[in-house]
Amino acid sequence: MLRSIFTVGGWTMASRILGFARDMLIAARLGAGPIGDAFFVALRLPNLFRQLFGEGAFNAAFVPAFAGAYALDGPAKARALANALAGLMTLSLSGLVAIGIIFMPQLLFVLAPGFVGEALRFPLAVELTRITFPYLLFICLAALVSGVLNGMDRFAAAAAAPVLFNLISMAALLGLTPYVATPAHALAWGVVASGLVQLLMLIVAARMGGMAINPLSVPRLTPEVRGVLRRMGPGLIGAGVTQLNLAIGIIIGSLLPAGAVSFLYYADRISQLPLGVIGAAVGTALLPLLSRQLRTGKALSAHRSQNRAIELTLAFALPAAFAMACVARPIIGTLFERGAFDATATAATSLALIAYAAGLPAFVLVKALTPGFFARGDTATPVKVAIGVVALNLALNLLLTRYLSHVGIALATSLASWANVLVLGWLLVRRRQLVLDRRLRRAVPRLLAAALVMSAVLLALQAAIFPLDHGLARFGGLALLIGAGLVSYFGAAQALGGLDLRDALRSLRRRKT
Repeated sequence: MLRSIFTVGGWTMASRILGFARDMLIAARLGAGPIGDAFFVALRLPNLFRQLFGEGAFNAAFVPAFAGAYALDGPAKARALANALAGLMTLSLSGLVAIGIIFMPQLLFVLAPGFVGEALRFPLAVELTRITFPYLLFICLAALVSGVLNGMDRFAAAAAAPVLFNLISMAALLGLTPYVATPAHALAWGVVASGLVQLLMLIVAARMGGMAINPLSVPRLTPEVRGVLRRMGPGLIGAGVTQLNLAIGIIIGSLLPAGAVSFLYYADRISQLPLGVIGAAVGTALLPLLSRQLRTGKALSAHRSQNRAIELTLAFALPAAFAMACVARPIIGTLFERGAFDATATAATSLALIAYAAGLPAFVLVKALTPGFFARGDTATPVKVAIGVVALNLALNLLLTRYLSHVGIALATSLASWANVLVLGWLLVRRRQLVLDRRLRRAVPRLLAAALVMSAVLLALQAAIFPLDHGLARFGGLALLIGAGLVSYFGAAQALGGLDLRDALRSLRRRKT
């Protein structure tokens, strides 16, 4: 599991670094105004549906079924299941894309009501979202093929695919802008192209692994397919509830002054680095592993795997959260403050990042807890919890935005995520499906103490070297902060006994051999 997590996390880190480069370019060209708001809504809408139909509910139902079929029934049976579902997904999502393009003004009337009546933001958002919406079809199919690869313990290609999204987006922004109406139009076309390229790359990777996936296969409702769809039903509701949380943020953000949607986007992009590198990596590696262990009767191994996943999650999420809260302004200012992105935007985005940082450990822990339900075929329980969480999130949004504007949206998301983690963890513990072992109970307070040591170092160093005005000097100062944070945290964690870095290295070497 550790080797798989590092494989996924390494590629995700590369993708996130390129994502920062892309966002720096977007910030300089679009800024944090009406055009930026319109593009970020156009990007968020297909991603909402992608997470609903592609990654959330579908993966929760498909990956355990595929991994089980591959392990017990052989590759041919697993391939038949994947192709039947690929054909079904192509047919259904093509219809959804067509309907969405036709009724886009009505859809945005609901999801971005604050844009309605504006001469620039609403028509531009409609036009851009019509361009990006086919991305939904391509990236959902890519998620299916990624699930196939993950179920075969081939994590590298699926983790590397998002790198193409960033590369193609940057190329489109730089190359297409002179030929289209705005830089946002160039980015929108780049989004669609990246979805198609990612899908083709993953299909080739699956074929090279002996699993030929054809999205144009004839849909077949076999008993195995029906089983996936039945398990997908509760997960679809649960994923829908989660996406409703995000939609609430868009709706309320659109009602705030121009720039609020952009501030939240840039802050969210920073918080997505540890969420993607740690959370997605742990969730991706843990779900097929737990599914196989439970399917083959290895309950004790599954128990140990989930404990180590939680431990590893907290080992990286805690320092990431504390670091983002301590040095939010240098991060935002260094990465984005240039061109159309000014000091006022930096200050507003930094506050949103601090609010997201408060919930970062919860965002990541969800990825380590939900496989405990999904691997046992229980997609209903997370749904019931999510319904309560979305109600809490809505109430917190309405309350906090009155006093904190866009920061209230980020803080509401963080508080609701902590509620989600606490309830899911309590349910697993009550069912004896999660027992926190002595190693985990011993490590957590020590990791927290190490994060506090790191925070003190970062705050003292930041006061000494910032503010810096020159671009290169700011990058150097930020690099110094990052280096000091890494050294102080891992040094303190090793000294306090929260981490054993030598043991982790030995585990990786044993797995390689």
